[in-house]
Amino acid sequence: MNGELLPIGSVVLIGNSKKKVMIVGVCQKGGQNPDTIWDYTGVIFPEGYLDSEKMFLFNREQISHIYSLGYQDEEQMVFIKKAEKIIKDIREEEK
Repeated sequence: MNGELLPIGSVVLIGNSKKKVMIVGVCQKGGQNPDTIWDYTGVIFPEGYLDSEKMFLFNREQISHIYSLGYQDEEQMVFIKKAEKIIKDIREEEK
């Protein structure tokens, strides 16, 4: 799944996990290397946010299945284009 960023609220499967994940953030920094940029932050579905230790950082190529797309409107589409550019620019700088 290497297409455009998915909207917040989308429900996906990461790799061959058995538990679904709901996207709650895009274009995120963090994890063990705080300078790394990730496509998404997610929480387990349907439970949602439990605590900060139960959030997942992942990239679009790790998504193996999309179950549901989150809400999309004009504002979200403009935001996704900006986020895509930021991610691309940061990853180019890292090379």
